[in-house]
Amino acid sequence: MDLNADLGEGFGRWTLGDDEALLDIVTSANVACGFHAGDPSTMNRICLAAVERGVAIGAQVGYRDLAGFGRRRIDYDLGELRDDILYQVGALEAFCRAAGGSVDYVKPHGALYNTAAVDDGQASAVVAAVRAYDPALPVLCQPGSALARLATVAGLTVVGEGFADRGYRPDGTLVPRTAAGALIDDPKLVVAQAVRMVVDGEVVTPDGDVVPCQVASICVHGDTPGAVELAGQVRAGLVDAGHTVAPFVTWRA
Repeated sequence: MDLNADLGEGFGRWTLGDDEALLDIVTSANVACGFHAGDPSTMNRICLAAVERGVAIGAQVGYRDLAGFGRRRIDYDLGELRDDILYQVGALEAFCRAAGGSVDYVKPHGALYNTAAVDDGQASAVVAAVRAYDPALPVLCQPGSALARLATVAGLTVVGEGFADRGYRPDGTLVPRTAAGALIDDPKLVVAQAVRMVVDGEVVTPDGDVVPCQVASICVHGDTPGAVELAGQVRAGLVDAGHTVAPFVTWRA
């Protein structure tokens, strides 16, 4: 089982989360590519540290929205969205190569992630960008989403992702961050949700509905309070449940 986190989400003198500590725990790093967060020096630092630790590197592509941290939906021209995503992947690839690694997968961020889960147009822009860059790159996204469906049809590799620290709705989408139950901050509940997704292939909504959720990677958000401790406990919980924790790009190869 893979364990991923969003990293490199600072910008300039502003920092967010403990990237170095998380890189000692996770097996895949979703690196901000400069549009919703991140800057060249941060991208370089994260790529060097990830390669040194054997952590897989994913391009976390988002809307061009630094002020909103990429969490505000934007109704893009779809060709422009494709080009923005392609630009971000290429930028991260430069720093990966300089560090002796490569971009191993693509994962949308924030509002783009949530929109591409239900909107065929924006999902198709993500798919078009990945296909144009490298059709062999896996796409990390929610199972059952529009993006998962369209990526599969296009012949891309889809890796199902589950969120240990986020609430789910009955349709399998995430509870909006503006709504009650969006974020799970009790470590025991975070670990329990992660293990249930991995072992049973399901997740329970705040209202008690059981939703199918077949995943190959578990995400702990880097900006969640206590993210380092939570990630460590989730990793320990997965190991206790009998799973080896390793980058999905290695055991799917």
